[in-house]
Amino acid sequence: MPIPDFDQLLERYAELTVRVGLNLRPGQRLIINNPSTRGVPLHAAPLVRKIAASAYKAGARYVDVIWGDESLRLSRFQHAPRDSFAEYSTWHIAAVMEFIRHGDAVLSVRSNDPDLLGGQDPDLVAQEQQTHLQHFQPISQAIRHNAVNWCVVAASGPAWAAKVFPDLSVEQAEERLWQAIFEITRLDRPDPVAAWQEHIRNLLARSRYMNEKQYVALHYKAPGTDLTVGLPQGHRWLSARMTAANGVEFTANLPTEEIFTLPHRERVDGTVRATLPLSYGGTLIEEFTLTFEQGRVVSFAARKGEDQLRKLLETDEGARRLGEVALVPQSSPIARRGHLFFDILIDENASSHLALGGAYRFTLEGGEALTEDEFAARGGNNSLAHVDFMVGSAELDIDGLRADGGREPVMRGGEWAFDV
Repeated sequence: MPIPDFDQLLERYAELTVRVGLNLRPGQRLIINNPSTRGVPLHAAPLVRKIAASAYKAGARYVDVIWGDESLRLSRFQHAPRDSFAEYSTWHIAAVMEFIRHGDAVLSVRSNDPDLLGGQDPDLVAQEQQTHLQHFQPISQAIRHNAVNWCVVAASGPAWAAKVFPDLSVEQAEERLWQAIFEITRLDRPDPVAAWQEHIRNLLARSRYMNEKQYVALHYKAPGTDLTVGLPQGHRWLSARMTAANGVEFTANLPTEEIFTLPHRERVDGTVRATLPLSYGGTLIEEFTLTFEQGRVVSFAARKGEDQLRKLLETDEGARRLGEVALVPQSSPIARRGHLFFDILIDENASSHLALGGAYRFTLEGGEALTEDEFAARGGNNSLAHVDFMVGSAELDIDGLRADGGREPVMRGGEWAFDV
């Protein structure tokens, strides 16, 4: 059954993206892309057109879009010469960097097929991903420094929707996924912008509490997990509202339910079990565990996708270390839906999570001004990669460890153990 008032909901989603996500300022330009698929999928065009119109109404001087097509990417793996996967076209990197250098806004619209490259040669998938990450590094560094106001949103698409709702027809699945996106971004509220403002206030209060505590480490305990994550001195807990170097406050992800900071790159010890599958590089990694010693992954195992997990860890030296620790209660609207979205933008907001790879500079006091060596010396991790994986569950307990050796509850049974 078609969604009532779908066109109106799409307009409200576009307005939310521009006003709350990007907080686009009059006179700014906007570039829209999807880095993981080298361009926005064509089926997302109806949403992109609404976003462009909303951006111009907000005073944008110019809106540009980089389009992509996942089927062309798959064709490359099926038919291209096996020695051609180090080839890369850099024009879209130059386009995004031009906007960033000018202080303009950057938006990513995700609508990816989680199984696109399933069954393809994992060595070629890893080579293509490595090549992309190397060329994409200038943009990644700018985002990790919060150089400009940026945001990531999702659009329903046929392959993705069919993965999330396999028992429905493709058309019904697409509609169901759109409905889910509208609900988790609070578009079902009478005033979505006001609902987001209240939600942001609550997340900021959680961040302030954790910043005042300045725990030296967090201890995770759950079935299959016994992990201590050290936190560097001067770490900053952040959440739904940040200020970019261009002076614009923005919300980086719609939806968002997390508060997050960086771990100390050399002070992570123990074993952690992922509680949800990880969609990475067009394949799924399922039921995997990682064991850390002095911050580095020393062993790992996965029921499915172990080769792809190995390739991820081999991206560079920093990919074997953690770059983010994020807390999300199990009562989040996304977790309550009770199903996987197979997309990190959404799934990370259903579960507390960690990230392999590079840390965001702005999560360390003064981190934006540090060189890579200085950042590493203070505990920050540098890597081409940044891949979130979920560890939260209703059985997860987290304690904050104080400098005096004491400990305090942060989460119990996957829920906040403190009031704000």
